[in-house]
Amino acid sequence: MIGCHTGRLFQVTVAGGSYQEGLTAVVQGHPPGMLLTEQEIYGDLLLRKPGADELSSPRKEPDLPIIYSGLNAADTIEGAGNRNHTNGTPLSILIPNLDRHFIHIKQYQDTNRTPRPGHASYASFIKYGPDDDAIGAGIFSGRYTSTIVAAGYVAKKVLKKCSIEVFAYVKEIAGVRCPDMAAERALEYTNNYKEMRRDLDPFYQEIYVKGRITMEMRFLEKMKILAEIEQQIDDIRGKAPKVKPTKVREKYNVHPIVNCPDIDAAQEMVDACNKIAKTGDSAGGTVEVVVTGVPAGLGEPVFDKMDGQLGKMLGIGAVKGVEVGAGFAVKDMTGSENNDQMHAENGKVVFDSNNAGGITGGLSTGQPIVVRLAVKPTPTIDKPQKTIDKYTLQNKELAAITRRDPTIVARIWPVAENYTAMVILDNLMAHYGYQALINK
Repeated sequence: MIGCHTGRLFQVTVAGGSYQEGLTAVVQGHPPGMLLTEQEIYGDLLLRKPGADELSSPRKEPDLPIIYSGLNAADTIEGAGNRNHTNGTPLSILIPNLDRHFIHIKQYQDTNRTPRPGHASYASFIKYGPDDDAIGAGIFSGRYTSTIVAAGYVAKKVLKKCSIEVFAYVKEIAGVRCPDMAAERALEYTNNYKEMRRDLDPFYQEIYVKGRITMEMRFLEKMKILAEIEQQIDDIRGKAPKVKPTKVREKYNVHPIVNCPDIDAAQEMVDACNKIAKTGDSAGGTVEVVVTGVPAGLGEPVFDKMDGQLGKMLGIGAVKGVEVGAGFAVKDMTGSENNDQMHAENGKVVFDSNNAGGITGGLSTGQPIVVRLAVKPTPTIDKPQKTIDKYTLQNKELAAITRRDPTIVARIWPVAENYTAMVILDNLMAHYGYQALINK
């Protein structure tokens, strides 16, 4: 299988599947000397994992990462203090599947003759034949996005050292839209939301805060703990703090479920989605990603334009559209309305608007980069749907019996955030190199 690799200078290769032993992200191009822990990677993974709230699938994967290679196993010389620092070699991050029991496998076996409409199951069967990894949709499952989050976290950490912030949030679900607001306010809200999720996530608290898995352990010691956790998932989940939504709002000033920087809109999204879910159906929406602190000039002409590279986020499962800046709205504008006019202030260029989303000619302008993703409704629904038997081509009817998400939107934003970080870092590294040559 090809297609599971991306990047030029910051490179990422992903592997695994929904019901295989797990998933893997291999990262290359990150700098040496960076302290990296499994706890901080999990802090992002918990944002997209299933089973965390009423808008997600009841699958109970904890998504606990294991860094297998790419870190110093000990100080390189006594007292160097560089244990668990990146050493410049490929970084391998494993994400074992712990919630894959036979009852769920059997559900897929019972329905795999009849492809689920809206899923890749028919096309992947035609491509790969009867050995296609159809249990849980394999690498076409949304579970593979955990690898993007893990790898993208590494990119995001490097970008922070360069004063570049990448963040995302839910812009719309089920027709309910978040009002436009300043990037600074949305960033502050998103950071508060992430803090809330870490504080209230039972695995974050039980496994990392309490030191059940530490970076001082060897790989096999960690795997022993994961084997224990596999039998204790329900018990650990039961330790989640029972915090009333009003208390969450008072302490963190965020909505307890949806990362939308307008709390009232977030609640309307939940209500609208639940109304649809009660009928057995699902809802779609949009995610917005914002990047601040980007220098002007990132990107390359023609095939490697910055907006074209961000458009590759169509590779995220369930994403059916990507727009930059005003996006499709430009079709209803005049040139004078769409153009971002500029003027000089105190020796700096200031733009009067940002319809271009921070990118013109495929190059960053120095303004915030703004990208939106259209996310389709969850294709697995609890309604009868017409399909076929993929072996006999007889017409069939299918009703979902597997675990499902009423909407995927609330779990896509961390994937989009970290995917964007990968693209920005890859281009930043090329930009620094290009500028270094110019200035020689």
